[in-house]
Amino acid sequence: MSVVKINVLTVPAEQRETLEKRFASRAHAVENSDGFEWFELLRPVEGTDDYLVYTRWRDEESFQAWMEGPMKAAHQGGGVEGGERPKPAASGSTLWSFEVVQQAAPKSA
Repeated sequence: MSVVKINVLTVPAEQRETLEKRFASRAHAVENSDGFEWFELLRPVEGTDDYLVYTRWRDEESFQAWMEGPMKAAHQGGGVEGGERPKPAASGSTLWSFEVVQQAAPKSA
């Protein structure tokens, strides 16, 4: 079954808009990757400054190929027009990994 990767990003309140705009500007950057199945950026509602970046992959190999290819290239690039790279919006990051062992979808009407 699939694997799920959740990147937990600690984002101070004053950087939330910046983080969301950066993700919006990269929309569709992962969607053509082999083995990619799903993406969600989850904004905290209360009690935490942690955003969750949820991705689902066919298998661990697909995720690793994306990490070593397109994701690595995107994060190593310079800023706009070759200028200085912008400061990260998150003050911390942790990657959680899971295997999907059960799943359900809504029943069709």
